[in-house]
Amino acid sequence: MESVYVIQPVFDGRAEHLCREAVALIESAGACCVGAMFVKIREIDPYAYLGEGKIAELRERLHDTDATVLFNGELSPSQTSNLAAALEGKKVIDRVALILDIFAQRAVSSEGKLQVELAQLKYLYPRLKGKGAALSRLGGGIGTRGPGESQLETDRRHIRARIGSLEERLRTTERRRALQVTRRIKDRVRTIALVGYTNTGKSTLLNALTGADTLTKDALFATLDPTARRMEIDGLPFLLVDTVGFLQDLPHHLIKAFRSTLESALRCDLALFVCDVTDDYERQLQTTRTTLEEMGFSSPYLVVLNKCDGLDSAAGLPHDAVCISAKNKTGLDALKRRILEELREEYRRVTLFVPYARAAEYASLRACLSECSVTYDGDGAHITAVIPVEHAEKFQPFIQ
Repeated sequence: MESVYVIQPVFDGRAEHLCREAVALIESAGACCVGAMFVKIREIDPYAYLGEGKIAELRERLHDTDATVLFNGELSPSQTSNLAAALEGKKVIDRVALILDIFAQRAVSSEGKLQVELAQLKYLYPRLKGKGAALSRLGGGIGTRGPGESQLETDRRHIRARIGSLEERLRTTERRRALQVTRRIKDRVRTIALVGYTNTGKSTLLNALTGADTLTKDALFATLDPTARRMEIDGLPFLLVDTVGFLQDLPHHLIKAFRSTLESALRCDLALFVCDVTDDYERQLQTTRTTLEEMGFSSPYLVVLNKCDGLDSAAGLPHDAVCISAKNKTGLDALKRRILEELREEYRRVTLFVPYARAAEYASLRACLSECSVTYDGDGAHITAVIPVEHAEKFQPFIQ
């Protein structure tokens, strides 16, 4: 298992949290953290980000180790190479490289793999500098998983061509996804998107609500590719979609790379912002809101506080949030009621009378509603049903 030493820049009070998050990212990548150094930043050195004194201290700490150095922030290509040289040739990666490494492990679908490879090539391209010796150190291991050493050692023209090819293939995939979304809107399949911070239990909630068996794991970015499953609430069909999780200070170009994957969240009828109530859920919620707003999100949403079974009391929690435990399947009925309340303007609850002579006419429309109860008498059927508003006119002859 590869060992990693963390450099944590300190600008404000978030440093300790960001460092814990970096350790979780390292473990998610299959490596282990062997230490950390907090560096208070007064002025960023354009040459190697850190000043000579801090570099000397870090070099002394790492003298007898072969650990990879993780800078828990973003470094420019020149800062990365200069810092590596100042640390006696140790491998230096930044937060973006580590996240891309995890994405490369998690991508399963063809679209996810294309997105990861494109993001990695765009990240690595300005760092190539045409030096074959430097490229030979990029193959395999934490922060460099994905395209592979042999591909990265080709010339820059080939890499530009590969980037262009990947972008075109993704545009084709995005057009296909857009058609799927348009078809859902036309068919009025209500979509509910699970969005939020990574590792808050979104996939566990998807399984609890739909009976699916998607991957659940206590790790950051355990789910990268979107997963859609059908669910029903009081007989009404919905499409529940799990999406890639967010992270504090997630680089904007990574968000852009996975925009098509998040299209279901941007165009959903209702979003569930899933937060881990045992962690800093307010920060998670703010990160989710900010990230989605930057992408043009405007759909209604519910705040869902997960892992509430670990609390002694719900005092102090937001009154409009829904408290659940996806793992123990508690609070799910209350969540379903809130979902229906949020979407109540989308449906009409009606009482129908269908004479036996018109049973065939009603049968041809039956797929457009959800029957709650049916009773019969000598003249026909009395039906209580829920109808999407756009189909209500079709049933006007039967509505009492």
